[in-house]
Amino acid sequence: MVDAENNQRMQGAFHQDPQVLAPPPPLLMKLVVGGAILFAIGVLAGVIIFQQMLRPGQQQRVINSLPFMAAFLPSRPDPGDTVPTPLPRSLSVITVEDLWSSKEEPSPLPTTTATGTAIIALPTVAPTLTAPVALTATPEFVATAIPISTAMPESIEAPPAVWPERPVAARLNGFTPVQQTWNNCGPATMTMALSYFGWTGTQEIAASFLKPEPEDKNVTPPEMVALVNEQTDVRAVTRAGGTLELVKTLIARGFPIIISIGFMPEGEDWLGHYRLIVGYDDARQAVFAYDSYLGTGDSLQGMVISYEQLEADWRPFNQNFISLYRPSQESEIRELLGDLVDPAAAAVHALDKAREESRENPRDGFAWFNMGTALVALERYEEAAVAYDEARRAGLPWRMLWYQFGPYEAYFNTGRYDDVLSLVQVNLNNGGAYVEETYYWQGRVYAAQGQMQDAEQAFRNALQANARYTAAQQALATLSGA
Repeated sequence: MVDAENNQRMQGAFHQDPQVLAPPPPLLMKLVVGGAILFAIGVLAGVIIFQQMLRPGQQQRVINSLPFMAAFLPSRPDPGDTVPTPLPRSLSVITVEDLWSSKEEPSPLPTTTATGTAIIALPTVAPTLTAPVALTATPEFVATAIPISTAMPESIEAPPAVWPERPVAARLNGFTPVQQTWNNCGPATMTMALSYFGWTGTQEIAASFLKPEPEDKNVTPPEMVALVNEQTDVRAVTRAGGTLELVKTLIARGFPIIISIGFMPEGEDWLGHYRLIVGYDDARQAVFAYDSYLGTGDSLQGMVISYEQLEADWRPFNQNFISLYRPSQESEIRELLGDLVDPAAAAVHALDKAREESRENPRDGFAWFNMGTALVALERYEEAAVAYDEARRAGLPWRMLWYQFGPYEAYFNTGRYDDVLSLVQVNLNNGGAYVEETYYWQGRVYAAQGQMQDAEQAFRNALQANARYTAAQQALATLSGA
């Protein structure tokens, strides 16, 4: 009875305030629902545009302003993903034991291979810049040569007639630090190196030559050397098979050196990178480096990197290095490089090191990959293909073919076209659409198979990624003249 009376009082209270249960006006409901739908459509459209229409650099700029947009990036391989293993095929007559055979003396090689891989010799005269093939899209920037002061940097004295024994520590000064912009470590690092010689250019000027397409994922050492030799009064040389002792000797004698490294910055997958070495200290067992991504250390003294860490970072790129010098210093740089002046001898040196490392650890993918790269430089493609097979079985970072293209060359020259196209497709799926070499080797296979229209399109795609890519220019010219 009490409950019934309470219910009646509560109902009366509700009846006395009719607004409590009154529905909202129909127009307001329509506006709210419509606004919500429009908002959802706008968000969805924004995500689609972000994912499918923006280029990687544009996506990064959006993320810099709206960090939560990183959640909508297109999926990419997991950090542990690797380059796929070789396709099934008949066993090669070449065995792993054959690859571990004894050392041999190198035979002379041309300075450029027939397949477009440059073997840079010490320049004797300034080469002429090759004009790019005309395309529907022209490069955004035009590179201009900036003269270099011929005066020695204040921090380096003129070389003595007889050099003393290498000091236990040395440092070069006079570099201008450069923080790289998006995807720009090559131009930024070379800009820092050239600043030692008085170059006043910027990384944007360097990038306009090195990567006319800003999204280009990779600038190769030969391209870096070409910038120096063709656009400045300084000279540069690149070789594989460098050593820590050579790095220290070059620094002690006043020559900046850039090394190619692989590393995993915090929160990122494995990446290829360039690093400028500016000093060393045997007592600390460390080098000092300017890094366009990580910085220049305390008081611009350089990041401190242990000898052990330098060796580990350098190894995935076959101990490749670039050394800069003045034309008047060519005889001196030849003396310091020793046998590495000869590209073939440098390749044999790298081959011997890779053999030793692969014997010590047959599951070392980098050792096998370096062996393959050295064998490609020596034009021993059958052996190189077997070495690359072993590297792929051992496991390689999924970005490896953004930076090094020996597997394409080895498989192509042994008729393993399916392997080439398989790696091309993997690269295209994983960001390699901005790596011109990916399309170039795709075009080479198409041309070899008689698919001339597809080959032409592939070469044009390569030139869209880099209009100065001479190998694609030449391949396209050959197709046009056929």
